[in-house]
Amino acid sequence: MTALHTRPIPHQATAAHEHAWLVESRHPTSEGTVLYVRCGGCGIRRVDVQQHPMAPPTALSRPLTP
Repeated sequence: MTALHTRPIPHQATAAHEHAWLVESRHPTSEGTVLYVRCGGCGIRRVDVQQHPMAPPTALSRPLTP
């Protein structure tokens, strides 16, 4: 069945890839070190927190397009 009043579903123009996060700045806080990171490939940014120097960072925000 075809509907007459529908719009096409938009798709993302960028191809999906594994982000290569580069740290732009870091700031110590009471919760750990907050990292402002940017993907070297597509330029998307996000905020991470690293609670211990030997632990991997975890995302605090979702990726934001430039």
